[in-house]
Amino acid sequence: MAHVELSLSGAFVPQARTPAEAEFITSIERWSGTVAAADEPCLVVDAGGAILAVSPSASELLGLGKPAEALGKRLTASLQLIDFTAGAGPLEEPEAEKIPPLLAVRSERLARGLMRVVPEGGKAPLTVDAISTPLLAGDRVAGSMTFLSPVHY
Repeated sequence: MAHVELSLSGAFVPQARTPAEAEFITSIERWSGTVAAADEPCLVVDAGGAILAVSPSASELLGLGKPAEALGKRLTASLQLIDFTAGAGPLEEPEAEKIPPLLAVRSERLARGLMRVVPEGGKAPLTVDAISTPLLAGDRVAGSMTFLSPVHY
């Protein structure tokens, strides 16, 4: 028969400490640093839709130029979004606001959808699957992080 013994000692009293530096870094700053160094195509936008971080592969995929040049620019102004019609016309503002990175911020929920972009002038349009999650600062949404994958058909 197994024998279990329990002993109790004095009460545990937590000690006061100085907060670590990491506790002062917001989640959006932490994710921005991770995304900027990521090999996978991903990006972080703030609550207003400005690009805070973009991985080199996402910058190339979306035709944003060098990652550093895209920072601070509004995502919908930086992307050449087109619709899914045969004519591939430019995506108008109300529809452009519904792309997953911006929808995740506005809805405060996960968002997934397809985006059709023209990566660079003269290149064929590209369909991209985007999965976005809101990033919180305390109890409010401060931005979103999006993972991208080209759709080959």
